Amino acid sequence: MNKYKVAVIDYEFKTLNIEREVLSQLDIELVSGKCKTDEEIIELAGDADGIINQYALINAQVISQLKNCKIISQYGVGVDVVDLDAATSHNIYVSHVPDYGIEEVSNHAIALLLSWSRKIVQYNNSVREGNWSYRYGAPIHRYSHQTLGVLGFGRIPRSLVRKIKHFGFNILVHDPFVADDDIREAGAEPTDLNILLQESDFVTVHVPLNEQTRYLINKDNLSTMKKNAVIINAARGPIINEDDLVEALQNKQIAGAALDVLENEPVASNNPLLKMENVIITPHSAFYSEESMQEFRTKAAQSVVDALNGKAPKYLVNKDVNSS
Repeated sequence: MNKYKVAVIDYEFKTLNIEREVLSQLDIELVSGKCKTDEEIIELAGDADGIINQYALINAQVISQLKNCKIISQYGVGVDVVDLDAATSHNIYVSHVPDYGIEEVSNHAIALLLSWSRKIVQYNNSVREGNWSYRYGAPIHRYSHQTLGVLGFGRIPRSLVRKIKHFGFNILVHDPFVADDDIREAGAEPTDLNILLQESDFVTVHVPLNEQTRYLINKDNLSTMKKNAVIINAARGPIINEDDLVEALQNKQIAGAALDVLENEPVASNNPLLKMENVIITPHSAFYSEESMQEFRTKAAQSVVDALNGKAPKYLVNKDVNSS
């Protein structure tokens, strides 16, 4: 059997021991780097049989210079950093791991919602400044008197709705790709985007980033939201136009935001969101638990093994690819 070369072109982990163990099912040479440019990717992975990637941009120019590549396996859910059309045209599988962080991300979105709505951060800061009064968090309202809008109804938002419906929210869901009866069976009410934004006190974002969803939340529809409304985003930063969000917050068109993701990461020190007391920001950490990390790294590597064994990976994204 021929020896294969697999390149991990971007990662945040201390070691690649998990990947190395999974890849040991085949005779594989594992190389790694933290590539930031096209040239660095091509130098490391130009002759690789498989690529594993976290955040590096794999565009059409890069893909055209991959001589032997059979699969690009993305850590995690998002594949917006890969040019899917180019990969498909070059008969390269693109895979991801859509099911590894369902509990973590849904829990994190709920934590952001509860922290903002119960003013946990504000109370903590005011107590540390010597203020001991519930009034520093006013106003706070009962959840049973409020509406939660959920954008998207895939695995993560379904998990979120299952958990949070017990808090008493009226729950609206917008997802044009899911049957209305399916949404109702989960305990929510289907609606269109405009009505959801106009009627919700909290909006939590759970759609993938693509051409249709980039800047889905923007100046036009932010202006239609309630003045007490809060946006929670644990999906992808560019789903919300950040400049428009800043403007809406500064003009008090909406009340606040709780964000795990931003348009540009890591956050710049001069980002105005950092100075706003009505904004909670976490460092793209919603996916994280020790167990979820083990799972998505194992599954990403296993997709490479499957592809090199001549099988379509379980979590194939570009299903039109011709790998023969």
